[in-house]
Amino acid sequence: MGKCEQCIIKQFNALKSLSKEELVRISNCKTTRVIKKGEVIFEEGEIINGVYCVKDGICKLSKLSENGKDQIVKMVVKGQLIGQRSLITEEASNLQAVALNDMEVCFIPRHEIINDLQTNPRFSYDVLKEMAHDLKEADDIIVNMAQKSVRQRLAETLVYIQESFGVNPDKTLSVLLSREDFANIVGTATESAIRVLSQFKKEGLISIIGKQIRIDDVEGLKRVE
Repeated sequence: MGKCEQCIIKQFNALKSLSKEELVRISNCKTTRVIKKGEVIFEEGEIINGVYCVKDGICKLSKLSENGKDQIVKMVVKGQLIGQRSLITEEASNLQAVALNDMEVCFIPRHEIINDLQTNPRFSYDVLKEMAHDLKEADDIIVNMAQKSVRQRLAETLVYIQESFGVNPDKTLSVLLSREDFANIVGTATESAIRVLSQFKKEGLISIIGKQIRIDDVEGLKRVE
């Protein structure tokens, strides 16, 4: 098991504000899990009792709407923390986390993190900053849903995935999402997402190779109306 104080991942989240002694203490009580693609990390409504630090892989955070559809709220990559909001509010999670590819995560028990939040102001401030950033992203999603077309939202999602997660050697997007996932990110029916992707292909913006997608015209996608 890796040691928190030696882990490079800590540089990408609020854990960087902890002292070496605090990290050593956390390292002694954390547990590391390997999570397979498609596996649930935690369910909506679950009491998490800690935070997860993503050491490798990508997961999606989603919420079940009243009509039974999943709305993907965020994709979380290595280096990020998940579960800190539930930890602070002491409420059950309002989101479900599912692995989009094979992942490795470290789970840090609640009582350890709460102790550091109460005694280390810099750490508290950084956690607060991360939560404020999440809130800004949530605001942006609401505005996008209200003001942008499905075509615009799907085009933005494709560009975001390429810019955030990169591409495979054959230039296809490195994150493989199902057509249903794309629909759940932009808030539309799966059939609509499939139809828009087909339109993008006809317009020469993307290529579809099996289940994979390759962006052929990034600037064109950014101009989609």
